[in-house]
Amino acid sequence: MIASQLPLSGITVVSLEQAVAAPYATRQLADLGARVIKIERPGDGDFARRYDTTVHGHSSYFVWLNRSKESLTLDLKDPRGREILHQLLDGADVFVQNLAPGAADRLGLGVVALGERWPRLIPCTISGYGTSGPWADRKSYDLLVQCQTGLVSLTGTPDGTARVGISVADIAAGMYAYSGILTALFTRATRGTAHPVEVSLFEALAEWMGQPANYTRYGGTQPPRLGSQHPTLAPYGAFTAADGKEVLFSIQNEREWAVLCAEFLGRPELTDDPRFATSSARVAHRDELNALVAERCARSDAEEILKDLESVAIACAGVNDVAAFLDHPVLAARDRWHDVAVPGGATVQALLPPADLAGLPARMDPVPAVGEHTDAILTELGRTGEQIEALRADGVV
Repeated sequence: MIASQLPLSGITVVSLEQAVAAPYATRQLADLGARVIKIERPGDGDFARRYDTTVHGHSSYFVWLNRSKESLTLDLKDPRGREILHQLLDGADVFVQNLAPGAADRLGLGVVALGERWPRLIPCTISGYGTSGPWADRKSYDLLVQCQTGLVSLTGTPDGTARVGISVADIAAGMYAYSGILTALFTRATRGTAHPVEVSLFEALAEWMGQPANYTRYGGTQPPRLGSQHPTLAPYGAFTAADGKEVLFSIQNEREWAVLCAEFLGRPELTDDPRFATSSARVAHRDELNALVAERCARSDAEEILKDLESVAIACAGVNDVAAFLDHPVLAARDRWHDVAVPGGATVQALLPPADLAGLPARMDPVPAVGEHTDAILTELGRTGEQIEALRADGVV
């Protein structure tokens, strides 16, 4: 897809980014056609490049987060590096950074300084716990925030807590940074004012904790850890079939409960049983209810159970592992997998962005090597080949 045909064509994003949250936000801007110039450390670059080596020698995180970007290496502790960054900001629309606490201010890249010099620039700051308050100076990573928001206390089984299996705090922050930047671009276009955007991992994930927060504050206890069971609905969870496979299904209302009793459990009298007649009653008597459901599921193979539940319009699914997800028929039939090039000449399968814009094919450009675009960008900024080589010799790029 030619980026000039996409909605954010003409928008330039300069990003001092690393790890997950900021790269996720800027990759989505790149998906929509923005030019994203990723500033990396000379030599090793973004440390997420070295999280693992499972994707043709590259990090699974980095490949996911950094397609369609340009990589420029700069030592921002060197005045010549900062001069190059300032030149880039002269023509930029958005500046994103998720540096360590205080680092942007020490480099003269705080929100106030940016606003004074580049009043039309939209700065986006991604931090752990916010740029003010008692924890502003704390470093933060995804699992720490999962713990601080109480998410880990909700995840797992009665025997122990568990980390959510993806970097959910980083992803939440990246999503809010992305939507915040889009909102700021719209506001600048319609009202002429560039509003800085600030997102913290803690506050992003705190928003996602809204339901358990309400449940705990007003109910007196927090939702229990129940593995694959739902804490406030029943039956809603995974049950083991006769062939050992797990099947998950969900009952959301009394109509579905009556159907399940009559058509699947073969026990229509349970519909009005006081133990199970309402959602709250079913949750209160979860163990008894689960025993009835488990006994029924143990009589049939998973495929038969899914067929029976689907025939009476009960939402259900097998419990996939990641390999089964990769081969999911919906992704194949909807042509969601597309090739993306990675450094070294290989290609990887990547999912199209989930928001389809009618008539606009997705941009799926290569993942850059460290500093791959340094010479081209510096030439664009007026540096000669001799000057570029001098900068490289001094470790500035």
